[in-house]
Amino acid sequence: MKEDQPAWQGTLVCDQYGGYDAVLDRRVYPQRMAAHCAAHARRKFDELIGTSEVAKEAIKRIGWIYHVEGQFEGMDAQQRQAAREQLTRPLWKELHVWLRLERGRVPDGGSIAAAIDYSLNAWDALTRHLEDGAVPIDNNFIERQIKPWAMGRKAWLFCGSELAGQRAAIVMSLVQSAKLNGHDPWAYLRAVLERLPRHQNSRIEELLPHRWRKPNT
Repeated sequence: MKEDQPAWQGTLVCDQYGGYDAVLDRRVYPQRMAAHCAAHARRKFDELIGTSEVAKEAIKRIGWIYHVEGQFEGMDAQQRQAAREQLTRPLWKELHVWLRLERGRVPDGGSIAAAIDYSLNAWDALTRHLEDGAVPIDNNFIERQIKPWAMGRKAWLFCGSELAGQRAAIVMSLVQSAKLNGHDPWAYLRAVLERLPRHQNSRIEELLPHRWRKPNT
């Protein structure tokens, strides 16, 4: 990062992976906040379906929230926040009360206790989206984008060499970035490779997916 470039500020939607602790340390970055992913909280209970009635009930209650949340699609941030305040905040409050009650009924050290604690221990971050309509309820969108790479990462351990792995990572990043920017990856890569030999190095950034424009035909 350049010295004159300000540090990123905002809300990061994430799970409770410890790797985020350093970049979300409020003592160092007071303008950063975490918004934990509801899908990850739900997944902790989903793993226990068939073995726990508490997990079954938790899934049902979270499902109600998602059903209502789905009705907010297409709203702007202000409208979504107002709708959440009226419709889903009460459901989150009920879920919180219920989780605390059930936590007092289950023994420490068990899997259902761990699933409940996962939500309760980070409740403020889990419900951060209620304070900001621009914040999604989960990070499923990003997870869907990286799913192809997560599914293939074991096979890619055998790229041939470290350099080959780095090159593969660059190509994968370009392909995914092309998709995110609405380009057909094959058409994008073909056009870039055709233009690259006569393109000035000083203007190489023009060929990046978020700046590339389809040539006139």
